[in-house]
Amino acid sequence: MARKIGSRYTAHQILGRGSAGTVWLGEGPEGPVAIKLLREDLASDQELVGRFVQERTALLGLDHPHVVSVRDLVVDGNDLALVMDLVRGTDLRTRLDRDRRMAPEAAVAIAADIADGLAAAHAAGVVHRDVKPENVLLDMQGPLGPGGSHRALLTDFGVAKLIDTPRRTKATKIIGTPDYLAPEIVEGLPPRASVDIYALATVLYELLAGFTPFGGGHPGAVLRRHVTETVVPLPGIPDELWQLLVQCLAKAPASRLRASELGVRLRELLPMLAGMPPLEVDEPDTESAEESDREERPAGPAPGGERIRRRGAVPLVPGAKPTDSNRDTHTSIAVFMAALDNLVVITALPAIQKSL
Repeated sequence: MARKIGSRYTAHQILGRGSAGTVWLGEGPEGPVAIKLLREDLASDQELVGRFVQERTALLGLDHPHVVSVRDLVVDGNDLALVMDLVRGTDLRTRLDRDRRMAPEAAVAIAADIADGLAAAHAAGVVHRDVKPENVLLDMQGPLGPGGSHRALLTDFGVAKLIDTPRRTKATKIIGTPDYLAPEIVEGLPPRASVDIYALATVLYELLAGFTPFGGGHPGAVLRRHVTETVVPLPGIPDELWQLLVQCLAKAPASRLRASELGVRLRELLPMLAGMPPLEVDEPDTESAEESDREERPAGPAPGGERIRRRGAVPLVPGAKPTDSNRDTHTSIAVFMAALDNLVVITALPAIQKSL
């Protein structure tokens, strides 16, 4: 059933549901749009509404071919909504679920698109804070790029910051998704542009390998690996690409490239990657992942007796799937960090659904 959103938009059809609200296919004065309608309890939070309005100028100013543009922010009674461009395609997580990994040329082309979008956002003073495959949309109607890749667009800019109010996220909480969190976030430092570079490098690694570099097991173990472990090499890719990945996955934020530099460097590598097939990479040793996981949970077998596999995003609640059919992918994780070796995840609650 259609419903009015403010005075200018009509929501016609639900595209997806999440913990923070619902995404609708809508219509506005200039044609079809996607409308992210936040929950009523969020809309009644005056602190969040104030931040919503404050972010309006920055979010509306992000106009780039590789960013899903926010056209409008609606505050009307109990309605709190972001009105965005409608991208007709799929998200990168769905593509990975289907293909597991991508040929290097296509993977690097997609990462270069995302880097270009991040460069525009960072120049405007906006940090994404939740770069991951679920927040990358692939435009299926546009022309194909290098390696048969579809144009990639980054979505959900500003959503983490809007939800991350002081009351909702105290000093003992982390906003983000464990597999893609930069070490400085785990250590409690404020998010800067470099956290997006780390997350993008993690996404590129996943596109190439079929699994994230530090994923698998309990979320607490994943967070610790970001701080303490070095990235496992990927055999079969040019050294220039590997060194770029290593630099952008550096533990020290200052060692990483800026988004604009990363986009240029990635595109320079495309000719040497032409025609390369997807990598043949074995998944990481499940025994080591299981050992890390035992440090974070009571003794005994994994839920259901299954062995831990370090591939893709990890479930945040034992026994749950990493992502459900509604794509609840934005996560708030409360942690104690009295000492890194005693890192314990207290709770993990889905907080927001990806934009379409």
